[in-house]
Amino acid sequence: MEQYEPDRLSAAQAAAMRRSLRSGRASLTRRSLLRASAGGALAVGGLGALSACGIPPAAKTSGVSSEDHSAKEKTVNFSNWTEYMDVDESEKHHPTLDEFKRRTGITVKYTEDINDNVEFFGKIKPQLAAGQDTGRDLICVTDWLAARLIRFGWVQKLDPSNLPTAYANLSQQFRSPDWDPGRAYSYPWTGISTVIAYNKKALDGEEVKSVSDLLDNPKLKGRVGFLSEMRDSVGMTLLDMGKDPGKFTDDDFDAAIARLQKAVDQGQIRRFTGNDYTSDLTKGDFAACLAWAGDVVQLKADSPDVDFLIPDSGYMTSTDNLLVPNKARHKTNAERLIDYYFEPKPAAQLAAYINYVCPVEGVKAELAKIDEDAANNPLIIPDQEMAAKSRAFRSLSPKEETAYEEKFAKLTGA
Repeated sequence: MEQYEPDRLSAAQAAAMRRSLRSGRASLTRRSLLRASAGGALAVGGLGALSACGIPPAAKTSGVSSEDHSAKEKTVNFSNWTEYMDVDESEKHHPTLDEFKRRTGITVKYTEDINDNVEFFGKIKPQLAAGQDTGRDLICVTDWLAARLIRFGWVQKLDPSNLPTAYANLSQQFRSPDWDPGRAYSYPWTGISTVIAYNKKALDGEEVKSVSDLLDNPKLKGRVGFLSEMRDSVGMTLLDMGKDPGKFTDDDFDAAIARLQKAVDQGQIRRFTGNDYTSDLTKGDFAACLAWAGDVVQLKADSPDVDFLIPDSGYMTSTDNLLVPNKARHKTNAERLIDYYFEPKPAAQLAAYINYVCPVEGVKAELAKIDEDAANNPLIIPDQEMAAKSRAFRSLSPKEETAYEEKFAKLTGA
């Protein structure tokens, strides 16, 4: 395990975090993407927290457990993102959590206290660095932060004997990320896909099939959007260039940046955006853009002009993931909850509500009973052909992260 050392953000990393807080996926809740104001920023205090000022290195970093009180204390403390769980019509109850309690006798103390990865890391870091209990048995964080927590040894290795359903039903697409081979420490809650979205009316008969069309078609000049998240925009460009985002070199990255820079200089790209591309796309200011699949599901439902495509070159997928922090009091209960959400029925109920990629095999038939359109939507249940095109951005070293964010910040003018 990698020893944790307090580190400070480079100027480029700080700019990237501010972009994420201001207008990226982090700025909006999962379910209310289209209802919230794109300018509703979180406080940027999380940036200071990430710098780890005054936080000592953890004494041990090899997955610290404590006495498991699961047998005597029928509870599990679960921290998740806002509106990332199914609710009933009263919006006071979570049907899947209620069913879990009825079946197991375990009460889930469910808290929506994750608004941003950076901010949440700042909350839990002091206890984890000191080898203390965070008060949480289960957390849900995005892949890059999950990778960091695993590297630092701040999360516990999962017990496969408590996860038979999860192991059996985990989609092949999500089985072995480079930051957690074989899913020894984590299981995915959802997948987050980056695709090409377009406005049929704004295209006026022009055809878009690839990232190359976005970057090179002069008829789209000034009406193209890319994302302010480096991994998504560079990853999609690398794929279009025939490079694997999971294995690229520094030279490959520089070539992708140069290609994007040319499109910026020529006025092809109108701007780099966070979730605020949704209004540009529906109004037709963007004829086409990179977009997150969870948004597109909602946009398509609201506008007949909006549609999406998966380039032949592939598309980027990231994940939000479930992990058990060190010193959690109810590890077994947490593992039982993870396993429960890999059963087709609760997985379908969750997918029907949040509309992100479901990582559970065999869920389609159950989802069709709730919402047939959702069950047939490849943005929620990828078919075999689409799943085969999914690619993940490889893990970055701290040095690479700094260098790449600096180059991307210069490109976007951040």
